[in-house]
Formats: sequence, structure tokens, C-alpha cells
Amino acid sequence: MLELLSEFDEGSPGPSSDRPRPRSDSSDGQSWIQHIRQQVQGCSSLTLVLQGPVPLVVVDVQRYLGPSGARHMYCYDVRLWDGAEGDVWHLQPDLNYLVHRNVLRCGSRVRVTRCSYVYQEKSLAPGVVCIDELEPVEDGAVTMPDLGPPSATRQDPLLWGRKHYIPLWNNQDPYGEIWKGPGLAEERVSVDVTKLTSLQRLEVIWKSRKTFPPLLVRIMYKSRLRYFGKKEKNIDIPYQAYFEVADYSGMMSLVLWNELCLEWFNSLQVGNVILLQQYCVKPSYRSRTFPSPGDSQVKRLPSVEISLNPRDLPSCINVIKEKLVKSEWKLPDVKYQFVTRLELNDLPHKRVCDVIGLVSYVGRCERKRQKDSKEDFWVYRWVQMIDESSEQPFLLEIFATSQPVIFENIHPMSYLVCTQMRVVRESPVSLIPYLTTSNESQVFVTGHHKGQPYIRDNKVKQFIEWMKTQSEADLLKKMVIGGYQPFPLTPETFSQYCKNNTDGETLISFRELKETVENLHYRERKRVAVQGIIAALKSVDYSCSEVSLESKKQQQIRAEKQPPHEEMNHLNPMKRLKHQLELDQSCMQEMVQEQETMPLKSPAVREDAVSNEGIQDVKEYEFAWESNLWLEVKNSLEDHHHFSTAHTESIPCKFGYVQKELLKKQYNLYPAKMSNLDGLQQQREFKPARNQCHYKLTILGINRKAAIDAICLPALSSNDLNGLGVDFFTYSHHLFEESNLCDNLKESKQHIASYQGEFLKLVNSIDKIHVICILDICRLADDKVEVFLNRVYNPSD
Repeated sequence: MLELLSEFDEGSPGPSSDRPRPRSDSSDGQSWIQHIRQQVQGCSSLTLVLQGPVPLVVVDVQRYLGPSGARHMYCYDVRLWDGAEGDVWHLQPDLNYLVHRNVLRCGSRVRVTRCSYVYQEKSLAPGVVCIDELEPVEDGAVTMPDLGPPSATRQDPLLWGRKHYIPLWNNQDPYGEIWKGPGLAEERVSVDVTKLTSLQRLEVIWKSRKTFPPLLVRIMYKSRLRYFGKKEKNIDIPYQAYFEVADYSGMMSLVLWNELCLEWFNSLQVGNVILLQQYCVKPSYRSRTFPSPGDSQVKRLPSVEISLNPRDLPSCINVIKEKLVKSEWKLPDVKYQFVTRLELNDLPHKRVCDVIGLVSYVGRCERKRQKDSKEDFWVYRWVQMIDESSEQPFLLEIFATSQPVIFENIHPMSYLVCTQMRVVRESPVSLIPYLTTSNESQVFVTGHHKGQPYIRDNKVKQFIEWMKTQSEADLLKKMVIGGYQPFPLTPETFSQYCKNNTDGETLISFRELKETVENLHYRERKRVAVQGIIAALKSVDYSCSEVSLESKKQQQIRAEKQPPHEEMNHLNPMKRLKHQLELDQSCMQEMVQEQETMPLKSPAVREDAVSNEGIQDVKEYEFAWESNLWLEVKNSLEDHHHFSTAHTESIPCKFGYVQKELLKKQYNLYPAKMSNLDGLQQQREFKPARNQCHYKLTILGINRKAAIDAICLPALSSNDLNGLGVDFFTYSHHLFEESNLCDNLKESKQHIASYQGEFLKLVNSIDKIHVICILDICRLADDKVEVFLNRVYNPSD
């Protein structure tokens, strides 16, 4: 762990600009796929119904903007592999829902039962094969297809003349080979200070000139990418990114447009000094967010902005190495506003700050639908991290900041820095504030701290010194990853919940609840409120002490390769971690080879228990209760929605270095492209972070025509999370907290079976009483749905 702190050394070089070479997407040779392509092209109707289609592996699923006037906003191209050759086919738009629900995904197997050959009438390009009908094949052992050497040409979208693909699950991340990687600063840049102008002077002269003198500025802040693609507008690269740049005279906005984003967005970083030539100056666009400056001495110049747009004139940008920057240029340093967890308690709502800490919990990636959009989403995840000032952790809501490599690599035991975070207090009396990203937030995790300006900040140095005194083994015991998280926390009363709700109707009907579930996309999360009656309750216990992430076969392979225990003990932490990861990868490769001969397994999933895709050794109900009303009406319901299965993605897991890569894959979003680990991912078993029961809860609609089964996770004691402070299960809230009948149960953290009699009195006392249930609903991988009870309110509150 101490070796990882070395990147905070001020003398360390910046992150490497080397990026892995993309895998080829082309192959040669004749195959079933090639035969079908020729056959459908030769049909008189250009449509082919396939008899006895063979299973195909989905290698990647790519998204791009659809045509003007189409019902769907986006289109999808799918690369299929038949065992000998791969080919890219277009997905008929009516099948888009299979991607939306993560049924059609990389690594899955499908049979194409109907396809057609489509020409573009306004293009001379050859036609494309369109998938009109397909059926998923039960997942089995899937190995990474060998698609041959890297292709010399980039794969463009098949239809509508689009020039690039966009990320599968959001629009804010740079994606694909068209985006240039981080570039190196230039060793030699000629700067003639006599020809430079200042930003303040530029603000005065911009109306009277068409060309402007060079500018020498430092990048102070950087926004996330903005994608403004519309079906009706034919813009090839519809991207925009804002930067705040400063010199000795003040700070001004700079905006990158279109193709320049592809070339420069990944290269221009906060702290860089750049020489600008050939640029435009335009009035500022005021209807946007601005960063909160860390240095009040830098004057903001808000009336105009620097525009770098290839359609105006070719811009010239030179990045100057920090060691070549001269003090006589008087460029301001980047200043930060770091706060400790203890200081956060005193910050008001909406205050902006920067934070650093050790990650102790990382939630799964989830998606939130953008306002007034059917197919556009924000991607976010919840993170907890600790510092030296308090036992209470930071609670962070981190939205994707156009740093996909960093965002996907946030994991427990990593050092995390988040800048320009905004304080959120759900109410003035809220005791637990959380931080959320702003448009100008930047996130940095272990492996990306080298050369960043904040390593010189005193509070960063204090945190690093504190980390040097901590025991890695003790900290590792407390680390948790993934699963359902009940954030943001619900307020104490329903009236306050209604006040905070900005997502539409406060209460929904059971009919609308059904529609809400059906319309959810993959990892989309929605919080809803329904009126109902607590009709039945069952506790499900599971023992997981023997469950590990590895199958028995992988454990056997590992045992053969593992050096003696004494030898491992003599390795320093970094070498030991390196050995564990190399060993884990070796096991993966051997497992991939052996899976081809393994029989397929079809695990039986019990709806009333934990799904044994991930959690094993499920015991029978330790406690079950049904109200008299439920016994009378349960057989005459019009609708009964069963969502009481605790899936693998629903359960938080213990974190370990050896399982790190698999755990990250499990709780990140499903990738667009297949990798070697994807075929194994579904075979792993996970060790939960908790060994207590969960509840299966039945909520009966107040009209007694419909019901829904949901999951409720009971609160754990603080000891169960090794004293991390805020227990993220505690805020699931006890089932009947609002009834004021369970104060004695609140104080007790024992297993529910030890007070069944008392619990029976409690649940019987609320028989037929109307309550308001706050439900968190999320669609998981493989089209599975989870519904968790977040809180129960008394309607009179």
C-alpha cells in the first residue's frame, strides 16, 4: 500500500500516455455467416427466413445516432461470430429493446431466425445485413473469438452516414478509436512574450479585430463532454467541452467544438500551460454552469469566451511542459478547496469543495434517465471514503465525468480525489450531507495522481502521512463493493419526501408501477411511492461462510501454482499483489480453455429465496407471517408482481485484491465489447459482505386488486462493518419505523428469529393499516428486476 503513495511525490512524472492497442474487428475465411450474407443478398425479396440457424456469439454491440424522422433515437450494429468468422450486422430498430434490457449483449449467444439485405437509397455504398428476428440462447461457456490481426481501417456505423459510434450506456464519455489518447507536452515551444496579449486586453479589443494575438494561459478547470447530437441535425461530431483558462490578468472560458474535441479533449488537462494561436472570440453563453474558483484573487472575465471551432479557422494549440514554464509569465497556480470529513459537517447546502480519501465502499454503476428523454441517461455510482478526521465516511454521488477509465476503476483500497464537488443536504436539519459531482468535477484514483496539481496541497499531504500509519490488513477487512444502496437517504417524514421530489408524481398507482417496471432500461434506477398494506413478511437467511469468488476448479489450479506460504509472506505488499493478479489471470486463461469441454449448467433460481447465481446455501424461511386479510384475498388478485429475489448484483460483497478485476466487472456496466474475462464472469460465486437474513415483503394495494413482493434489508450493527461509521444498510430503515411500535427492536441487533413473538405482535398490530412504501426499482443484467423497500411512511406525517 505504501508503494502506491509514491505517485503523490511532486517529482513524479505524469500518467503514461501509452494506451493498449485495440483488438481487431476483422477476419478472413468462409463461414456460416458469410454463407448467409451471400444467400440473403441473392433472394428476390432480399429477406431470408433461416431454417436451423446456428448459435452465434455476440462480440460487440455498438450504438450511434439514428436517422431523421425515425421512431427510435439510436441505432445498433452487432458484431457476430460463428466460430470461424465475424461480421457486423445491423439490428432492426424494433429489437432495440433487447439491448435496452441487456438481453442482447457482448458475450451472449443468439440464433438469427430472420434477416434481410438493405441498401441505402441515397448512398452508393454496398448494402448491409439487417437482423429482423433473433432468439437468445441460454448462456454457456463462451471463449473470446480470435478475430485476427488488427484492422487497418476503422469500423464506421453501417447506416445513415454517421461518422462514429457513441458509448453504449451514456453520451458523456469519449469512446472509440477516433478519440486520440493523452498527448505528450512539447519539448520545445517558442514563446515570444512581446507578441502575446492578455485575457483582460482581449475582452476589450475583440469586437474591433478579426484576428487576435497569441495567448499564453493555464487551464484551471475542465468540464465533462457535452454531446448535442440530434437526428434532425447533420453534424458529424456533435461534441463540446468547456475549459476555464487564466493568465495574470484574469480567467476566461474556452470552448472546444466538434472534431477538435476528438483531438484535444484527452490531452488538455487541468494545470497544463498552453499557447493558443488562431482562435475566435465570441460573446459568452451564460446559461451554463461555472466552477467555483479556489483562488479568489483570479478575476473572472465573463463577457466573452475563446472559441476553438474547426469550422471557423484551423486553431493552433501547443502544450508546454511544466519544467519549461517561466515564473516571469506570471501564470496563476491551480488552487483547491480541500475539506476533511469533519469540516464537511459545517458546510452549507450547495457549497463547492474538493475531497481526498481512501475508498471503503463502491456501489454498482447505475443509470438515471435524463429529463424529457426516452433514451438518454446519466451514469453514476455511490462511493464512500474515509480520512483521518472522522469515523464518519464521505458519501459521494459520482456521475461520469468523461473519464471512463478512471470511473470504471474506482475500487475499495484506492486513493480517490474528487474536485468541484457540491454539498447536498436533503433538508436544513439533515445530519448526513453527501457530495455530488458538478459539471466541472474531475475524479482521480490510484494510478492517475502523478503530476496532478493537487499533490502540493497541504491537506493532501496530511492525508498521505496519515495513510502511512494505517494497517493495510485491518483496512482491507472493512472494504465492501457493489450491491443495492439506499441512497440518497429518504427524509424523516413523507411531507418532506414530497417537497424533495422533483421527478414527477409523488404517488403512483399499482398499474403505473407495473408500467414503470416494464419501461426500465438496464441498470436504470427509479424511486417510487405507493400506498399499500403490509400483507405478508418472510425472513430468508443464508450462510455464505464457505462461498468464495472462485469455482472449485479454479481453486485447484491456484493451489498448483501457489508458492509456499512462507515465500508469500516475505514478499512486500506490491510484489504480493502483483503475484496474486498474475496468478488470477493465469487461472482465468486455463479456465477459458477448459470451459469448451464443460457441460452447461442451468442453476435453478427460487423466486422466494436468494438467486443461487451468486449466493449459495440458502436456508428455508426462519420466520414467516401472513395477515388475515392476505389469506382472504391472495388467491383473487388481478396482479401479483414477484420481485423478491436477491440477485448477485443486489448483494454487497467483500472486497479482495485477488478478485478485484472480476468484482469490478460485476458492478460496472456491461461492456460494449467482449473481453477474455466476460465468458467467466457469469460463472463466479460471490462472498457477501453480510451473513444476516433479508426479508421478503408483500405489499397489497389499497384497493386489494394487486400486490408486489419486494426485498427489505435489515440494518446491521456498526460492528458488522468494522466501525466504518455510516452504515449504509442502516438507512434502509426498519420496516415499521414510522409506526413507533418497535423502539425495542431498533435497539436490538440480534437475529429476528430470537424475538419472533414480539415481532408477531408488531406486524399484527398494523394489519389492514394503510402505509406509504418507498420502493427503489432497478433493472439488472439479463433483464432481471430488483425491488427494494427503502422506507415506510405513515400517511398522516
